[in-house]
Amino acid sequence: MIILGTNSIKDTGFDVANSLRFNDGSSDHLTRTPSGSSNRRTFTISTWLKRSALGSAPMIILSAANSGNRDFIYFEGDALKVHKYNSGYDYKITTNRLFRDVSAWYHIVAAFDTTQGTASNRIKVYVNGVQETSLADSSYPSEDFDTNYNTVSLPQNIGKDHDASNYFDGYLAETVLVDGSALAPTSFGEFDEDSGIWKPIDVSGLTFGTNGFYLDFEDSSALGDDVSGNGNDFTVNNLTATDQSTDTCTNNFATWNSLASSSQATLS
Repeated sequence: MIILGTNSIKDTGFDVANSLRFNDGSSDHLTRTPSGSSNRRTFTISTWLKRSALGSAPMIILSAANSGNRDFIYFEGDALKVHKYNSGYDYKITTNRLFRDVSAWYHIVAAFDTTQGTASNRIKVYVNGVQETSLADSSYPSEDFDTNYNTVSLPQNIGKDHDASNYFDGYLAETVLVDGSALAPTSFGEFDEDSGIWKPIDVSGLTFGTNGFYLDFEDSSALGDDVSGNGNDFTVNNLTATDQSTDTCTNNFATWNSLASSSQATLS
């Protein structure tokens, strides 16, 4: 059986041309180290992703001083987690919802603003345009807390933990960091007026800020190219032109259903 995922066979008005395919078996990842600090309290991270494997603890994005001092967004137990660990958790947001559909593209937004007086407004997590409010963990950072994001000399990894572990397995598209603004998901997507399905919009007009970036993965010879205008390019590790894909959140490829496997099946 083949699963035809969501965001398939529809005119979205804005087409995402490419994604980047990450294979955890070959330790694929992107990395960048900011040359200067900027806003560590207020910023937004947005990405579209499609998982290829479940289980383990695949990293989406991380900024770390060392293995014991890390801000990171990742899956564990197939829940989405937005955490800061520094000899204990400075913040810990974990969804009750599990993300096990390997046929679907998910849009994830994490909006940070630790200057907010109300604790629950300091980190907001959205999936496909809707805020996640059913949380297994809801420990928020203290007011005016400084994260590791946008910190000079601290590496930012996409698809990899601080050490050589927890590599992402799947596809990423339209990966963005907006430095200095905590944005709603409507800055990155909208609900289709006919189908009601969440879809991407053109983000090229956003103000990305000093350490902000926009990775569209359209240049196969420079897959870490930042097209925001800031030149905050990422170094490519173990990824080649063959990892550029046209399986995207507006052109979702069909996926074999692992639950319908059979030793008698013939694939062609």
